[in-house]
Amino acid sequence: MIPSVRREYNSQFTEEKYQAYLRDLNGPHPGAIEFRVAETPVFVPKDFTRKIIDTCERIVDVIVDPKFKEMTDRAIPADVYVPNENGHSHFIAFDFGVCENERGELEPQLIEMQGFPTLFAFQVYQPEVIRRHFPIPENFDAYLGGFNKETYLELLRKIVLGNHAPENVILLEILPHQQKTRIDFYCTQDYLHIKPVCITELIQEGRKLYYDNEGKKTEVKRIYNRVIFDDLQQQSEEIQQKGKVLLEDLAVEWAPHPNWFYRISKYTLPFVKHPNVPETFFLNELKQPPADLENYVLKPLFSFAGQGVIIDLVAADLEKVKDPENWILQRKVKYADVIPTPDIPAKAEFRIFYFWEDGAPRPVPTNNLARLSKGKMIGVRYNKDKEWVGGTVCFFEK
Repeated sequence: MIPSVRREYNSQFTEEKYQAYLRDLNGPHPGAIEFRVAETPVFVPKDFTRKIIDTCERIVDVIVDPKFKEMTDRAIPADVYVPNENGHSHFIAFDFGVCENERGELEPQLIEMQGFPTLFAFQVYQPEVIRRHFPIPENFDAYLGGFNKETYLELLRKIVLGNHAPENVILLEILPHQQKTRIDFYCTQDYLHIKPVCITELIQEGRKLYYDNEGKKTEVKRIYNRVIFDDLQQQSEEIQQKGKVLLEDLAVEWAPHPNWFYRISKYTLPFVKHPNVPETFFLNELKQPPADLENYVLKPLFSFAGQGVIIDLVAADLEKVKDPENWILQRKVKYADVIPTPDIPAKAEFRIFYFWEDGAPRPVPTNNLARLSKGKMIGVRYNKDKEWVGGTVCFFEK
């Protein structure tokens, strides 16, 4: 995205450097990085960063509106409603595609958002490792909002731990040591000293939860929640039964509360009007399909990781939908072939992290991750056997 920096990076790239980078990245937790790591970061110019943050802030305006909870009450499926919801999500992730508009200009376009954590800890470690192996100009940084490694980790620690000792806080997930993102769980343990705990390992006594902390039964007072209910509902009956404990009135604090996964999600998109947010409709509120239906994509509200999305849309697809209230129709965006690589250019998607401390009037931008793709969509199954694709990080021009 910045031609001079890109040329310098590509000219100095070698496969040997890349393999050394991967060995270094895998060093602390060998074998824990199961997703493909891209050969390059993304260098983002100031004006593009400003457009991204401006869009995020306009969306935040919607989220901080006192009526937002009322607007999104229907977003939470009744069978996964969790009691004791707090006033706001502690975390928001905004996904933007680097797109090309009708004038051929690059612009960010919001793809999705989630009131849920992502690779917050791994993205502390990865930029440091990249700098050890590749030429990253000094006036570029992965952090946003004036944060650096120390202040970012301080805020993350404050939000995740609350007022509790690390041993009374757990990172809760379904089979955490089998998840493809488990490297982030291990980095979270490195930085925050909390353990990843499987939902099957929780011990319930009345309203209280406990876990086995190296042979000592320890009370869980706060949960750093990484459980996605859609994932839980695809597990064995035994695991699903264990997971039902989360639906009870428990004496625990949440960071973030599970209900925010649904409130701040694809469900929010129709409420946001901004040039960098594609036009989106609830399918059940659509009086008639757009004449240019081929320029839209159909997405289920309650799924994750791109499951169920219909890209090449025809009228018959709409007619097949039995529950239109659970689907959105979103105008397609045109991802730009923006990152020059040794063969064909790659497309890019950025995820911007926002953290919301208790007592703060608004969340703030803090950090990011990026994904490169050469396939039809961003995602592993669309990028098999390709190079210069996968997970990476943005360095923003300062």
